[in-house]
Amino acid sequence: MSNYSFQAIDAKGAVVKGDIEANSSDEAANIIADKGYIPYELKEKKLKAAKSGLMLRINRKVKIADLIIFTKQFRSLFKAGVPLVRAFQVLEAQTQSDALKYAIASILKNIREGVTLSVAMGNQEKIFSPLYCSMIRAGEMSGTLPEALERLIYMIEHEGKIKSDIKSALQYPIMVTVALTGAFFFLLNFVVPSFANNFSKAGIDLPLPTQIAITLHHFVSDYWFLILACIIVVIFALRLWLKTENGKYMKDSLILRIPVIGPLFIKAAMSRFASIFGMLQSSGVPVMSTMKILSGVIGNAAISREFDRVRDYMGEGQGIAVTLQSAKYFTPMVIDMVAIGEETGNLEEMLHEVSLHYDDEVSYAVKGLSEFIGPILIVGLAAVVGFFALAIFMPMWDMTKMTKF
Repeated sequence: MSNYSFQAIDAKGAVVKGDIEANSSDEAANIIADKGYIPYELKEKKLKAAKSGLMLRINRKVKIADLIIFTKQFRSLFKAGVPLVRAFQVLEAQTQSDALKYAIASILKNIREGVTLSVAMGNQEKIFSPLYCSMIRAGEMSGTLPEALERLIYMIEHEGKIKSDIKSALQYPIMVTVALTGAFFFLLNFVVPSFANNFSKAGIDLPLPTQIAITLHHFVSDYWFLILACIIVVIFALRLWLKTENGKYMKDSLILRIPVIGPLFIKAAMSRFASIFGMLQSSGVPVMSTMKILSGVIGNAAISREFDRVRDYMGEGQGIAVTLQSAKYFTPMVIDMVAIGEETGNLEEMLHEVSLHYDDEVSYAVKGLSEFIGPILIVGLAAVVGFFALAIFMPMWDMTKMTKF
């Protein structure tokens, strides 16, 4: 079926505009006429997102805000009793994201072909994560899709807040680092050479900082193309290596070992683990499937590998808390709370408490990160300024002493 936009005249002579769904233009015209309208313009609506494969690849990512709005609108439409096909037509028309619009249109097409909603969303894996699709599938199977959507909204907003807090904490240090690097190369290539000429004409012995600065200047100016080529090759090689399984594992393992930053990421992962695990359990997803989903969406290859080990041990009949004890990165609090939840039958409640606790821990860790990085940036700034001050003013001081004699 296709979508058509039309303009018609009603019985009172007023112009009526709208959209209609039909198998052909003739059928659309008949439907309009059956409503008592006289159609005078009928156009088939082309799928906006089906512009070109290149455009779709470029705009494939969907912002968290757009995904939250989509999920909230879908929940509202579903709770209001709007049929699934009509709900997705409304969602397609309302979204501002080209990638999401294309995904909704594809899902709508799959639903009309008889595919279940969770499977249709799973076909758009770049937008809807395995966790998202598993929650939808659990809601479909249990008849609690609105509740599943509520949990998804909470989860997406929760993770979006954590990512936003971490990005905000790292934004200032990154900006300062970039500015320091730019200032270093500017002084090295534009300020130092002009002073070096004056010093060479004066015939004074240059101090070590000035010699280092001049040597660096000549090296950068003479071999800049080799330096640039090496940087490009290293970046390209790193990107290829980081796409491999071992590359991701090594990078994420290294991040978890960095002071202050590593514990922050571990706490964020524990919060995510507890939140997602509790939601999937409350939705009726089997434990083994839950661990597999967590392995794919936890966001860190090193911790993901530990989930795989935990799942293997659980497949041998061991309990959750027992297997977590043998895994890295899981804190004693997480293990103890899971053990208590297993013993008392309140695992979901215990996991919720763990998630709330680590949310607070992440907030404190983010503040601590800013306090930790601040002094490092000050030291870096002092080192750059001090180096160039010594490189320029030490020989100038020698020149002033020569003029006095």
